[in-house]
Amino acid sequence: MRDADLLVPGVLYRRDPVADPVPLVVDSPHSGVDWPADFEHRVTLAELMTSVDAYVDELFGAVPAVGGTLLAALFPRAYVDPNRAEDDLDARLIDGDWPHPLNPTRKTAAGMGVIRRLILEGRPLYDRPLPAERILHRLETFHRPYHSALAEAVARTHARHGVVFHLNVHSMKPVGNAMNVDAGRARPDVVLSDREGATCDPAFIGRAVEVLRDLGYRVSVNDPYKGAELVRRHSDPAGGRHSLQLELNRALYLDPQTFDRSTGFARLKADLDTLLADLADWTAARAG
Repeated sequence: MRDADLLVPGVLYRRDPVADPVPLVVDSPHSGVDWPADFEHRVTLAELMTSVDAYVDELFGAVPAVGGTLLAALFPRAYVDPNRAEDDLDARLIDGDWPHPLNPTRKTAAGMGVIRRLILEGRPLYDRPLPAERILHRLETFHRPYHSALAEAVARTHARHGVVFHLNVHSMKPVGNAMNVDAGRARPDVVLSDREGATCDPAFIGRAVEVLRDLGYRVSVNDPYKGAELVRRHSDPAGGRHSLQLELNRALYLDPQTFDRSTGFARLKADLDTLLADLADWTAARAG
């Protein structure tokens, strides 16, 4: 029997397999554009859109058709970022007492923690600190449910197949900006990341690299991205849980001025359908 799809309005959706299930889970945490009513920022919509992985969930929309599970956030990452740990938070953003320890990383130092301080270099997202209770609301209502839904999908798939392969999908600017470790550098077509071999079987990332390069894409591994919170938190290669981060260059499919799909969208979508079909067969061969 097919599992039931899941929709949490404004938070996330999950689409379950419509073909014979395979041990593949794909999540798109940054493609959401449902702007919450209490998102009282001071920047323009165009600036906000630079932080959105626009249409990435659509590009990977064939996941259920190949037997995998697709999960996507509906809320924007500029509001709260599920690809950061809850404690990766800038104390300067908090108005009031904070009830938990903080562990800010270099991402927070650059203005890109779980609650963003900057939307672009030198461009603050807010004109004042946020009340502590509003930050807690974002974590409790959006961040935690997203991680819970992904954890459930990963656990359910692992229980069914004895193994699970998780693909965490994103898009990236064509050139690193001042907030990035690769500022000023042109980026490849695709970056695959496994936190330097920590989050998945090398054969998983190797297969994805092979298919994408055969399709004609320039692929980099762990440069400039290493993989962040979602692959770190939901992976356990020794326990049969393998997580891989994938970044797509926006120049492949997106108009940088309007944020509409470009003429390259259809070709990229077809090639990603090919990748997904291949990974479905590859992961199915490792089930059981």
